[in-house]
Amino acid sequence: MPLIRKQDVLDYHEHGRAGKLEVVSSKPCSTQRELALAYTPGVAIPCLEIQKSPEDAYRYTGKGNLVAVVSNGTAVLGLGNIGAVAGKPVMEGKGVLFKRFADVDVFDIEIDSVDPEDIIRTVKLLEPTFGGINLEDIKAPECFQIEESLRRQLSIPVFHDDQHGTAIISGAALLNALEIVDKTIEEVKVVFNGAGAAGIACANYYLSLGVKQKNLILCDSQGVAYRGRPGGMNPYKEKLATDSDARTLAEALVGADVFVGLSVANCVTQEMVRTMNDRPIIFAMANPDPEITYEEAVAARPDVIMATGRSDYPNQVNNVLGFPFIFRGALDVRATCINEEMKRAATHALATLAKEDVPDSVMKAYGLTKLHFGPEYLIPKPFDHRVLIWEAAAVAEAAMRSGVARRPLDINKYKEDLESRLGKARHIMRFMINQGKRDLKRVVFPEGSHDKILRACQIILDEGFAKPILLGNAERIQNLIAEGDLHLDGLTIVDPRRSDRLEAYAQEYFRMRQRKGVTLDEARRAIRNPTAWGAMMVHLGEADALVAGLTQSYPETIRPALRIIQRRPDVSRVAGVMLMIVQDELYFFADPTVNIEPTAEELADIAICCAEEARRFHVEPRIAMLSFSNFGSVSHPSVTKVQQATQLIRQRRPELTVDGEMQADTAVVPELVANLFPFSKLTKRANILVFPDLQSANVSFKLLHRLGGAQAIGPILMGMSRPVQLLEQSNEVDDIVHMAAIAVVGAQEGQQATPHSV
Repeated sequence: MPLIRKQDVLDYHEHGRAGKLEVVSSKPCSTQRELALAYTPGVAIPCLEIQKSPEDAYRYTGKGNLVAVVSNGTAVLGLGNIGAVAGKPVMEGKGVLFKRFADVDVFDIEIDSVDPEDIIRTVKLLEPTFGGINLEDIKAPECFQIEESLRRQLSIPVFHDDQHGTAIISGAALLNALEIVDKTIEEVKVVFNGAGAAGIACANYYLSLGVKQKNLILCDSQGVAYRGRPGGMNPYKEKLATDSDARTLAEALVGADVFVGLSVANCVTQEMVRTMNDRPIIFAMANPDPEITYEEAVAARPDVIMATGRSDYPNQVNNVLGFPFIFRGALDVRATCINEEMKRAATHALATLAKEDVPDSVMKAYGLTKLHFGPEYLIPKPFDHRVLIWEAAAVAEAAMRSGVARRPLDINKYKEDLESRLGKARHIMRFMINQGKRDLKRVVFPEGSHDKILRACQIILDEGFAKPILLGNAERIQNLIAEGDLHLDGLTIVDPRRSDRLEAYAQEYFRMRQRKGVTLDEARRAIRNPTAWGAMMVHLGEADALVAGLTQSYPETIRPALRIIQRRPDVSRVAGVMLMIVQDELYFFADPTVNIEPTAEELADIAICCAEEARRFHVEPRIAMLSFSNFGSVSHPSVTKVQQATQLIRQRRPELTVDGEMQADTAVVPELVANLFPFSKLTKRANILVFPDLQSANVSFKLLHRLGGAQAIGPILMGMSRPVQLLEQSNEVDDIVHMAAIAVVGAQEGQQATPHSV
C-alpha cells in the first residue's frame, strides 16, 4: 500500500472543485433550441408521457441508472459513529466507485437521524427519484430493521453493502479456498468473530452457500453466542446461537477449518491458529488492521490460506468487487429487489472468473508479473475489467430466472452492451470478434512459445473466432501450456525443425527471390526465420493470416512478410493506420508506421486503403487530406503533393467523400468548413485523417493517445495481398487478440490473392 500523508488526502478532496462528485449534463444545451428541448416548453412532453405511464421514467429520465447512497454516519469505515455530515466524504467516494467501475450514477444522501423510522420514511419518499438504494455505514442492529422494512415497501432494489457486499465477495473466496484445500462446504467448521452488520450477514450467507448451522460458531465481544447466554442477545444473534460448549474465541477455534473475522485488530493469536484443522482458511477482514496479520498467520501455519481487507496482502476482500456490478445488473433488468439468487450468482461469477487467465493490464496495475488461481489468488482484483461483464450479467440473468426482473434481456447481447461501457475500443473489437466467429480462419503466430501469445490463444479459442497455429519447439510449447494451466484444445503446433515442409518452402522462396540475388542455400536459411515460415504458410494457403512482431522490431517483421506475401497489385505501397477513439468517435490516422515521405501516388493509395478499412468497421469514410495549408492558402511542394493526391483519389474513386489539402482543425470542426469553406465536399467531420508524412502522423496519434486520453487500436497493416498484422513489442494479450480478430475479418473478406512482387 503506498504511503499516504494526511495533507495529501486533504489536498485531494479540497483542490479544484471541492469534493469528489459533480453533475454533468448528458445532453447538449448550447443553443436556444436545445434549451427549449431540455427545459421549458419542451420538457412538458416527457412529463405528460410519464404521468400516463410511470414506467416511462426509465425511458425519458436518468432514474434507471441512478442509485442513492444513503447513510446516517453511525458506522463509518473504522471510524464508528461520526455523524451524517462527517460521513459524506465516504459516501461521495462510494459514488466515485459506482461510476468508475460500473458507469452507475449516484446521489449521496446523508440523513441526520439515528431513528430507523426517520431513515425508512425518508428513503421511501425518495423512491420516485432512484432506480436503486444502497444503504451504507448504518450501525447494527438498526441497519437490519431499516433494510428489511424498505425491501418490503419499495419496488426498487435495496441493498445494504456493509452486510451483503462482504458476504458475497468473501463467499467467492471461501468457495475457491475450499476447492484448493479439497474440503466440502457441508463438512467444514466455521468460526465467526464479529456480530455486527457484516458478521451477521456473512454468517447467514455462508449458511445459504451450504455451511451447516451445527458447524457454525458466532463470537462477539463477549465470546461465543450460545443458546441461553446470560443477558440475552438481539434476535439476529439469537438466530445464529450455537449448542457448542465453547465459550471463548480460542476454544471455538480448536479444530476449526475456517475463521472469518469482521471484528477488531489482533484478537487472534498464533497459538489459536495452530489449534485449527489442517490447511486452515483465515479471512481476517478487520480494517485497517486485521485480527491477525498475514505474516503472523503464515509463520504459525505455513499451510494457511488467508484473505484480508488490505490491498498489500494477497486476496483482498474489497467490496468494490460487489456493489457496482450487482447494481449494474439489477438496474439493467429493472429488478424489484436484490434477492438471494442474485447474490449467489454474483459469488459464483467471481469465483469462476478467478480461475480465468489474468489480463496483463491487471498485473501491471498491481506491479505483478504472474497471477493465477491458487492460495494467493482466490478472487479477482478490483481493477479487472472483466468483473463488470461476468458479475453484472450473472446478476441480471439470476434476476430474470428468479422472476424479479421487469425488463428481460438477451443475455449475450447484454454482455456486449456491458463491454461497450468499458470503452468504444472494446465495443469495436467485440464487433470484429463476433464477425470472426461466422467463418473461422487459420491464424499463424511465429512467436508460438511466447507467454503472451499462448494466453492470447486461450482467449481466441474460448471466444471461438479463429484457429490458431503456433510455430516453435513443440515440446517447449506443450510444457509452457501445462505450466500456465492453459487449455488449448483445437490448437495446432508446427515445429519447423522437424517439419517435412522445409525443403518445399525453401524451393518456393528461391523461386520467388532467385532474380533478387537469393541462392537456394540462402533461401533455406531465410525460411528458417519464424516470420518467413509463417508468411510462407499464408502464401501457400496453409494458413489464412499472419500475426507477428512481439519479439522483434517492426522492420524485422514486415520485411520477410513483404518478400513472401507481398503487396496488392493495385497499391504502390503498404501502409499502416491507427484507429483512434476520441469521446466515442472513431478516427483513422494514416500512415503513422510505414512510409516516411510518401509521394502523391502513395498518399492516394493510403487514403483509398483507409476507406476500405473503415468500411470493414462499418464506418462510412469521410477523408481529409491534411496539410498546414487550407485549400491553396500556402504555396509549397509538400502542399502541392497533398493537392495532387486528392485529385488522384477523386479520379480513381469518385464515389468517395474526400477533400484537401486542409488543416487538421478544419477537418474535424464542421462549423469552420461551413463558415469559411462552403465549397468543400466535407460537410461533416472527417473520420479518415491522411497525414502528409509519417512524422506528423506518428507524433499526432501518440500525443492524442498519451495526453488526450484517446483509445488506440492498431497499427493495422493495409495493402497486403493476404492478411498480415504486425504486433508491437509493448503489446499486451488483449492487443494480440484484437489484431488476430482484425486479421480474421480481413481473411473472411478475401484480400486480393494476386501479389505484386517486391
